[in-house]
Amino acid sequence: MVSVSGSFAGNVRAQSAISIPDQANHSISIAEVTGTQNSSDENWNNSICTYWAIAEITGSAGTQRGYYSNDHADAGREYGSYEGKVSVDNGQVIVEGTWQSTRGTGKFHGLRASGTFRTRLTSPTEIEVAWEGSYELAAKAQA
Repeated sequence: MVSVSGSFAGNVRAQSAISIPDQANHSISIAEVTGTQNSSDENWNNSICTYWAIAEITGSAGTQRGYYSNDHADAGREYGSYEGKVSVDNGQVIVEGTWQSTRGTGKFHGLRASGTFRTRLTSPTEIEVAWEGSYELAAKAQA
C-alpha cells in the first residue's frame, strides 16, 4: 500500500436543511461540495473531488455520511463513501472521520484505498478538507 495525503478547498454547490422540532437545535441537511485536490501524489493531484453529504446535528454535535467521486480526467474516476463526527465550537463546524474507496474506472479499476479526513467549514459556502490514507492500484491497472 502507498501512503497518500492531500487537501482541497471546496465550494458548496447545493444545500438544504430542515429543522426537526422533536428537540432543541436538531436539524438534518444535505449538501453537494466540489473542489480540486492538492497532493504530492500525481494520482490524486488536480483531480476534481465532488462529495454529497447527509448530516444530522443536535446542538453542537452530530454525524455526517456521504459519498464522493474523484475525477482524474483521462485516467478514470474513483468512487467511495465516508462517515464522520460533526462538532460545532463557537460557530466553527468541523467534521472528522474515515473514508474508503468502493470502486473505480480506468487506471483506478480495482483500487483499494482508505483513510481519514478533517473538514472545516470556513464560510457558509466554503470548505477546507485535509485527508490522508493509503491505496493500492490493481496490478492490471498499473501495467
